[in-house]
Amino acid sequence: MKKRILYVTVGALLAVSALVNAACAKKDGNGKKANYPEKGITMICPWSAGGGTDAILRAFSYAAEKQLGVTITVENKTGGAGAIGHAAIKNAKPDGYTVGMITFELNSLPPQGLIDFTYADYDPLIRVNSDAATLTVKADAPYNTIKEFVDYCKKNPNSVSIGNSAPGSVWHIGAGLLANKTGIQVKHVSFEGGGPAVTALAGGHIQAVTVSLAEVKSQLDAGNVKCLGIMDSKRSELYPAIPTFTEEGYPIVYSTWRGLGLPKGVNPEIRAILVDAFTKAIEDPDFVEKARNMNLQIAYLPPAEFEVFLKENFDAVSKTLKETHLLDE
Repeated sequence: MKKRILYVTVGALLAVSALVNAACAKKDGNGKKANYPEKGITMICPWSAGGGTDAILRAFSYAAEKQLGVTITVENKTGGAGAIGHAAIKNAKPDGYTVGMITFELNSLPPQGLIDFTYADYDPLIRVNSDAATLTVKADAPYNTIKEFVDYCKKNPNSVSIGNSAPGSVWHIGAGLLANKTGIQVKHVSFEGGGPAVTALAGGHIQAVTVSLAEVKSQLDAGNVKCLGIMDSKRSELYPAIPTFTEEGYPIVYSTWRGLGLPKGVNPEIRAILVDAFTKAIEDPDFVEKARNMNLQIAYLPPAEFEVFLKENFDAVSKTLKETHLLDE
């Protein structure tokens, strides 16, 4: 009889132990699911390698790997002024294993009728950074200031080609804003990202670009190009000699932004794990240093604030497109 009671007791203890172990397998110390992630994560980049988006996403993904404990593979899905990559993020399986870097173009393509979806078709995670546009030209160009560039363009209408990162992209709008505010006429030349546009500038195929300082950094450091001005409210810490447009008499402040988003429908618990990991990753000392060295400005926003920003930016971009008449081209 005692043996039978002992067997029952041991059996009950084993059953309880199994339940506890199962519960522990599903929960970590913070009460979150510990069985995510169980495999590597794909991070979609809508722009080509060599550009600012690709650069910051790879640096950030490396920092996020430390938090999530799995490999994060960046996939460049380019084309359609960012439309291909953004569509790939939106249409991905909502299991948390595909994340994407959404960019400014998510708000500039819909007003042009180039995509049939908007920021509202994603679950925003965090905003990562924001970078101002620059006016960068060849090192041996016959102009050394914004005013000299403007004067040259006015004397030679439609003779200067300005490269950008595809029609309707952030840098195309930046070039349009520059032309609109200064009264110059230029040719807009499109590329699949800021990187290829800068390469074309260095090779003498175009005369200027309006991409970020981060995207021209390597060619600038090599002495192949020179930056006439930056469309920011303050000068760059790494390049304090470059004046702002406002300082030079042209009150133009304009920048891109980049953040992380998920396709709609991902489990809220998984979203919370990603937000927590990404928020910690953005504070990673190695990432902060890499971003600074690339002159990429960290501009963190949590999910709720990022969502509000997306709506406000969408409205502002739509207004700018109408004012610059880029929709009429």
